[in-house]
Amino acid sequence: MGVPSECHPDGEDCTGISDWDHHRKRRREDIKKEIVLDLSLCPEEQILNDSQPDMDDGAGCENQDAGAEAVAMAEEIHSGDEDENSNESSWSMDCSTVLRVKTLHISSPILAAKSPFFYKLFSNGMRESEQRHVTLRINASEEDALLELLNFMYSNTLSVTTAPALLDVLMAADKFEVASCMRYCSWLLHNLPMTPESALLYLDLPSSVLMGEAVQPLTDAAKQYLAARYKDVTKFQEEVMALPLAGIQAILASDDLQIASEDAVYDFVLKWARAQYPKLEDRREVLGSHLAQYIRFPYMTCRKLKKVLTCNDFDQDVASKLVLEALFYKADAPYRQRSLAAEESATSNRRFVERAYKYRPVKVVEFELPRQQCVVYLDLKREECVNLFPSGRVYSQAFHLGGQGFFLSAHCNMDQQSSFHCLGLFLGMQEKGSTSFTVDYEFAARLKPTEEFVCKYKGNYTFTGGKAVGYRNLFAVPWTSFVAEDSIYFINGILHLRAELTI
Repeated sequence: MGVPSECHPDGEDCTGISDWDHHRKRRREDIKKEIVLDLSLCPEEQILNDSQPDMDDGAGCENQDAGAEAVAMAEEIHSGDEDENSNESSWSMDCSTVLRVKTLHISSPILAAKSPFFYKLFSNGMRESEQRHVTLRINASEEDALLELLNFMYSNTLSVTTAPALLDVLMAADKFEVASCMRYCSWLLHNLPMTPESALLYLDLPSSVLMGEAVQPLTDAAKQYLAARYKDVTKFQEEVMALPLAGIQAILASDDLQIASEDAVYDFVLKWARAQYPKLEDRREVLGSHLAQYIRFPYMTCRKLKKVLTCNDFDQDVASKLVLEALFYKADAPYRQRSLAAEESATSNRRFVERAYKYRPVKVVEFELPRQQCVVYLDLKREECVNLFPSGRVYSQAFHLGGQGFFLSAHCNMDQQSSFHCLGLFLGMQEKGSTSFTVDYEFAARLKPTEEFVCKYKGNYTFTGGKAVGYRNLFAVPWTSFVAEDSIYFINGILHLRAELTI
């Protein structure tokens, strides 16, 4: 059947995937359609012989006597007011909207074997009468895709190669329940070059059970593409802020997000939600039901977690639950933390799995008496250290002493006296205010074979904002000795550093 005169068939002008998506959305929003199966004989004047070759020229020939049925394909548009479950026989066909009728001779066993839809169509229709015609009414825009689909059911191949055409066939295969064709379309689309536009479109495909199962590899690839492309969200800030929910979820699910800290992830999610959902109730729903699971609250600082509790964008009960879970995790024994992270690493919910933050997380123990003091533990993986060569540096997340923010930084630098590369460790004060105070500091590291902390450097320094102090060659060995396979500084591939600071 034809579409109303003001609408073009969906596939008509689709030169690219954005055109295809535009037509699909227009069809979905403006034209309510349903497939109608007319199991009675089509009136004689509506059956037109078509010059197109019959579908039984190939694999179906040998079954012609047993199951060659005539399928008349017509195309039809609904007003949207009909009851979806009404009996087809009570629906009267408006012949004026028929564009054309094609009679195809098909092998019902072949189609029934590939599709539960056709199996039910043939078994229900043929048991009740001796007629060998079934009428399938479709929209004009679906004709090419359906013919491709029928061809696939005989030959297991498709002649179309472009993304819009393959998506049309995929949608037809979903409608007519041909799982093998859906998997094949998904595979072909997966092999085409991915773009942000196509990746988002693949994530927005209908979520029927059959569709979800068949296109899973395609949607997984789309998520991986978006996560890799936008792993540095600050670099593509405007582009990322314009992404829909599915795109943001794909990015936030990644462990490789290049972001300063989980505090920054939280700030970014709030900024995006406020821009996309101006209404508070909509924003609360999206944050609570769709985005909170992607924020790894256990890796946020306690200062930021306090702000979560008073943030109006989150439902109070949701915020309390998330913060409590994060605090319990922080207070857990390290082996329990590792166990929780291992349990979740195989699932989509990875809130206990640490990301590759630009600023490395630290563990801090604070004391008020007899003097203001804190002990800071910084762990670095061997590969993180190796990647510092020849002049890299890695920074810790901020921690606080006497109301002032500090950080640790590990450097690969040249030893001034010996002219070889070595590991340096420095303590810096954040640039806030003009406060200056004196700090005693001590750097230590766990060493083999005892695996106890051994003091490597002590000092005393009067800090002002933005200043840093430390030691250029913490272990007094060349870089090659520091990172060697038999290095005494790595225990199970981890360098354990400790800084003790006292005002």
